[in-house]
Amino acid sequence: MKHPYRIREIAAQAGLSEATVDRVLHDRPGVRPSTAREVHQAIADLDRQRTQVRLAGRTFMVDVVVQAPARFSATIRAALEAELPGRRPALLRARFHLLDGASPRDTVAVLGRVARSASHGLILKAPDVPDIVAAARRVPVPLVTLVTDLPTAPRIAYAGLDNRAAGATAAYLIQQWLGDRPGDVLVVRGRGEFRGESERAAGFRAELGAGRRLHEVIDAPDRPDAIGPVPAAVRAVYSMYAGAGGNRAVVAAFEGRRYDVFVAHDLDAENVALLRERKISAVLHHDLRVDLRRACHAILQANGVLPGPVRTNPSAIQVITPHNAPPVEF
Repeated sequence: MKHPYRIREIAAQAGLSEATVDRVLHDRPGVRPSTAREVHQAIADLDRQRTQVRLAGRTFMVDVVVQAPARFSATIRAALEAELPGRRPALLRARFHLLDGASPRDTVAVLGRVARSASHGLILKAPDVPDIVAAARRVPVPLVTLVTDLPTAPRIAYAGLDNRAAGATAAYLIQQWLGDRPGDVLVVRGRGEFRGESERAAGFRAELGAGRRLHEVIDAPDRPDAIGPVPAAVRAVYSMYAGAGGNRAVVAAFEGRRYDVFVAHDLDAENVALLRERKISAVLHHDLRVDLRRACHAILQANGVLPGPVRTNPSAIQVITPHNAPPVEF
């Protein structure tokens, strides 16, 4: 695999020793396939971050650990890599650990590797479970939680939207659309380990009140058909988490039946398309680039590069409809 990078640069990006990288690049025996994949992924990351690699100045390596479906992890990667060239006065590079369909045990293992690597900061999106919190405590660098918080972990800041307010916003929109018409609400969520989803659910229930019946479905990260048939009384959908099948699987679960309102989260390519097709009524969006900009800023502050105290400043909630959806998919 041809590349313009020094072994030292690849080793730093991969979090491996120079000797291990040398063995992979020269096809020497004694290297596990997973290690070879990490080296090739590091070279791909360096290709995308090429503008940062050759600049002079002190370089800070930030590890990004994300437990999420691949489509959301890809959105995070793209948002951060778009932000890196503007992070000054220091140079930032990112090392990505994107875990699609992973268990908490997988995330704990990755955090263990990060703890042993030469890193200057950690951006973490993971479930709020004891093993992950304990593993995060063992990482000796500034920690910023992303999108979903781990308040008992030693994080210096949280970067993301106010999830409780987002859930309340979804309930408000559904009530406004349905008005006085009867109708139950389908709530699609994950397995409940992510604090952000629990906060969205709490805000949603508080704003919706007791006037409508809720049907809660736990979507699966590994089963596109996890939604199943939808009760006939359902007239509205709040999708706070879409698993392996995405929101198209939620739409398909209605089997041609009509619903009056569908509120979802995250302005990814699939949701933009569903907005244009008028199959989603509104998407609650927050700018991941802003979130990641704030996360990087906090890490640089914690490393003494930028002045001022580190603060958490939740992102604004943007309500996107078919009329203000972006002109191109991303």
